[in-house]
Amino acid sequence: MKASLVVDDGFIYEEEKLLTVLKTSLFFANDGFTVYDCNGQLVFRVDSYGPDTRDRGEVVLMDAQGRCLLTVRRKRPSLHHRWEGYMGDGSDAKKPVFSVRRSSIIGRCSVAVEVYGNPGEEYQIEGNFGQRSCSIFDAEKKVVAEIRRKVDSSTNVVLGKDVFSLCLKPGFDGAFAMGLVLILDQTSGDDYVENDGTDVQPTAAD
Repeated sequence: MKASLVVDDGFIYEEEKLLTVLKTSLFFANDGFTVYDCNGQLVFRVDSYGPDTRDRGEVVLMDAQGRCLLTVRRKRPSLHHRWEGYMGDGSDAKKPVFSVRRSSIIGRCSVAVEVYGNPGEEYQIEGNFGQRSCSIFDAEKKVVAEIRRKVDSSTNVVLGKDVFSLCLKPGFDGAFAMGLVLILDQTSGDDYVENDGTDVQPTAAD
């Protein structure tokens, strides 16, 4: 697979990697995430303590030790709910490394990802994040990551939407993928998805 944007090469795996993402609502919706590998080791975390401590249009992804890996920030003003990603904590006004916006595809919840400084590298996210069922495709239409409902292996019961799986294909940066998850969480509600300013009920993913 063609090399993707690398936020941190420590999160690129030679084999398929399955992560468990836990959404933690501390005080308000979208407050935080913790991400674990199959051994229960913490991989990523996102902490926020309400709207007064951080702009709600900005979310920072950290590793297990609290090091800032990536900052995703809403672009204002913008159409199609455009968000941009910055390396690190985003405090030094660097240029963004990628942008994310909704695509106008009738009957499908689709999101376009453009990587700056790397011509030809782009991604499409299709499906329904609110229902935890969507896939990330590269420019060659190959799946590089998937978001799925998590099933308890001991009881075969589908868990709630606050716990879901992020499946990374070999060679795709997990930090970049998790940055896209954060943006999807900010732009997609659990019960409705927004399409060009109109709330519509989500449809089942293909």
